Amino acid sequence: MSVNPSDPATTDRSRHTLRADGVRLSYDRREIIHGLDFDVPAGRIGAIIGANGCGKSTLLKGLARLLKPSDGSVLLDGKAINTMPTRQVATIVGLLPQSPIAPEGITIADLVSRGRHPHQGLVGSWRDEDEQAVAHALAVTGLAELADRPVDEVSGGQRQRAWIALALAQQTDILLLDEPTTYLDIAYQLEVLDLLCELNATEHTTIVMVLHDLNQAIRYTDWILALRDGERVYYGTPREVISEQMVADVFDTEARIVTDPDTGLPLMVPDARHSLARFRK
Repeated sequence: MSVNPSDPATTDRSRHTLRADGVRLSYDRREIIHGLDFDVPAGRIGAIIGANGCGKSTLLKGLARLLKPSDGSVLLDGKAINTMPTRQVATIVGLLPQSPIAPEGITIADLVSRGRHPHQGLVGSWRDEDEQAVAHALAVTGLAELADRPVDEVSGGQRQRAWIALALAQQTDILLLDEPTTYLDIAYQLEVLDLLCELNATEHTTIVMVLHDLNQAIRYTDWILALRDGERVYYGTPREVISEQMVADVFDTEARIVTDPDTGLPLMVPDARHSLARFRK
């Protein structure tokens, strides 16, 4: 892979490292992720892709310490993340789950302020640095003027920005997002992805997203991890990963790969007339 997590040019942008080392993740006794090795390039933005049910969200939960490996380890700064205090992990790794639900009537400012909980002591007193972190998160996401609006009264794109602002207020170096563009129309999808790229560039935040849109993953990320049936099958830059063979292997779908005239990157054009085995059953 061209983006090397151990390259000083990469690691200087972020203080913390995250790695899956032979990780196996299960629900009850059903194993979903099978012995996966995977380095999250520090200070970069990347995507986990794959067909429905391949283990993308499960892997993200393992990286976020929400799901304990049945074998192997998720290593945060070289330490097994499940052995670290919850509050300490929460100051380093933030997670935006799929379709989060805000308490009824809560304002955007109150929602974003919840990102400060990991930084507060047992007394939970509100400090100047908490106020500054919330104000910064609202400003960066363009929500300062909407701070007093209830979350359930704003647009879908603004709601998603509010959740991202909460994660920003948490001031983590690593941000994990599970399908951040789900249920948004194309304009809001691009707005959210543009915001994440800007945060990566200006805040040097390491970002890992689960994405369904392959062309968005190509255009907006430095690296892509492709899963099939809980196993890593492709990992590298978009140019290294994206091919007609990859689309067939990962999605059981035929497609043509052409060059995007705007970016020079690969562009996936699905062949609607042909499909592979799972559609022929």
